[in-house]
Amino acid sequence: EAFQNEVIAFKQYCDTHGLQLLSVARSKTRFSFKYGKPDWQSTFVFEFSSNGEDRYSGEVEMIGLRVIRTEVPPYKM
Repeated sequence: EAFQNEVIAFKQYCDTHGLQLLSVARSKTRFSFKYGKPDWQSTFVFEFSSNGEDRYSGEVEMIGLRVIRTEVPPYKM
């Protein structure tokens, strides 16, 4: 269920930026005490398309459900 909540967050990000979410995979997870409480710190790789033909990879780092870093390469609009 937690992973489903994270996928929903990725879909919302893509919808906000006019992108199509293609896939999501967790690449790394570790336990963290950042922000003063224990929680999972996870890194995800996601693939998206801006025009339905091209495919790009981005990376998101989260602590719990809080996004702390997003990296997206330049893409065609």
